[in-house]
Amino acid sequence: MSLLQAPEIHRRIGLTDSARLYIDPLLEPSQVGEVSIDLRLGPDFLVSLLTRKAAVELATLPRRGVSSYFRMTRREVGDKFVLYSGQIVLATSLEYVGMPNDVYADIISRSSYSRLGIHLNTMIQPGFRGCIPLELVNHGNNPVELVVGSRLVQARLFSVGTASGYQSGSSNRKYLGNVRPIVSRAQDDKDLAILSKMR
Repeated sequence: MSLLQAPEIHRRIGLTDSARLYIDPLLEPSQVGEVSIDLRLGPDFLVSLLTRKAAVELATLPRRGVSSYFRMTRREVGDKFVLYSGQIVLATSLEYVGMPNDVYADIISRSSYSRLGIHLNTMIQPGFRGCIPLELVNHGNNPVELVVGSRLVQARLFSVGTASGYQSGSSNRKYLGNVRPIVSRAQDDKDLAILSKMR
């Protein structure tokens, strides 16, 4: 496993075969750094809501849908979105990304935003297609204004050496090909049904 550096990132972006790294739109060449690619904040947001329910129920039947704990909202490029302290917001990258079958990505907040208390840590599987999911949390004491289209996160790409079959198991993939934020589908995990029978 090795970290991809700028020459290899550029080479992969220029390929036309299955080893190609597809990013659209890549608005500026400067988005590709020495060992990472800056990705921009997309326009769609799922904002977490406080409800009268004691908890998000994943294993209790009948259960309220996870989506009822979020509200969808949209902003235009250049508009502001306020991320409040302690809030979870689901968003996506502005860019649509197609990962090669032999490369995975770690997605982290850029240090300028980490210093404001905004954190996320997502891993993108080899062969993934879609806008990168961003699970944003403000751990700081103050609300932070984010600007749609700004470089919020960076992707570090790692070659795994052998091709993966991420798409071949697409019937089991919960988030493949999404272009808007998607709520957690943890309630669909098969192990929850097995565990509930053990009680």
